[in-house]
Amino acid sequence: MATTVGDDPRIIEFDVRTDEMLVNMGPQHPSTHGVLRIVLRTDGEVVSEIEPHIGYLHRCAEKIGENLTHRQFIPYTDRMDYLAAMNMNLGWSLAVEKLMKYEVSEKARHLRVLIAELNRIASHLVGMGAYGLDLGTFSPFLYAFREREKILDLFEEACGARLTYSYITVGGLTADLPSGWLQRCEAFLEQFEPIIQEYHALLTTNAIFVKRTAAIGVLPADLAVEYGCSGPVLRGSGVDQDFRRDGEAIYTAMYDGYSFEVAVMKDGHYPRDHVYPAVPADTVLGDCWHRFFVRMLEVVQSMDLVRQAIDRYAACKGPLGEPLKLTEKMPLGEAYLETECPKGQMGFYLISDGSPIPWRVRARSSSFSNLAVAPELCRGCLIADVPAIVGSLDLVMGEIDR
Repeated sequence: MATTVGDDPRIIEFDVRTDEMLVNMGPQHPSTHGVLRIVLRTDGEVVSEIEPHIGYLHRCAEKIGENLTHRQFIPYTDRMDYLAAMNMNLGWSLAVEKLMKYEVSEKARHLRVLIAELNRIASHLVGMGAYGLDLGTFSPFLYAFREREKILDLFEEACGARLTYSYITVGGLTADLPSGWLQRCEAFLEQFEPIIQEYHALLTTNAIFVKRTAAIGVLPADLAVEYGCSGPVLRGSGVDQDFRRDGEAIYTAMYDGYSFEVAVMKDGHYPRDHVYPAVPADTVLGDCWHRFFVRMLEVVQSMDLVRQAIDRYAACKGPLGEPLKLTEKMPLGEAYLETECPKGQMGFYLISDGSPIPWRVRARSSSFSNLAVAPELCRGCLIADVPAIVGSLDLVMGEIDR
């Protein structure tokens, strides 16, 4: 409605009103990283509220775990974070071994580090490439998947699978590495290391990418802790926590003797063991750019850990050891263990009644807590920024829904 102001008919005042609108993003949407539905409440281009709807991928994994033996449940952990299945296998295996007070051989310990860190690299490559797609660039996705394929080739040689491995299992690993595998892994690392600078040129320092991620979706450290965030999402806010260093003894003992620095900003600087681009001036600690950059730092960190694991594994002369039998009984009791997976803190809890089959199984998902903070990050942002914020959380719906 238009009205004149005062006595001057030339000055007209318009009463413009807008209505709120609900917009569905998903459950099949290229920016939702899986079958996730997000309902946006918008006023024009501004988002006032978002509500994630989960459960589209629910497969009753925990209930299935209460009807299978401890080793039979390993393939179901593969399908939680299916981009980091080796890390899922490791978390469950360590939880069962904690309950059984079982220690794997020294050779198996180093091989577990090697495989888990190699899978961390593969997971972060998917996160980096898919994040580029979220923001409208296609090339980084192709670069990332080209290198990830080489890691999957190594995994296929080791265990015969490329996505769901069941390789790390209760009591050790299903088989030793084939002849020449270590040399091929070292050759991959040598070839891969200089390519990381190409990723930084494509995304990290790209002016358009920085504009889309800098000072967007800022997550303060106290809010990240309050919501139970973990992994790169937590460290991207400046919180110095990594379960490989700060977790329980049975997990940190895996990394005894390994040298690594947690990828987190301290005193205004990230670790400088390698050549990294400078942090853009217009970024804010806890924004989308910092969450992305932590994953890029962890790729380099994991490469170093893989090299250390190769040296230690090659020096071990003892046996790898045999996995526990399928029918091996667990003692009465309960155990809970958290490990540092690529997406963050993954916990497995089980209660035993003395049989090989757990009485209760429970999984604590890192992506679930990381997704929970999304409504706080998206409040007041533009619709175009929602994919940037959700993508920076690097979610995988397999471990949220289970």
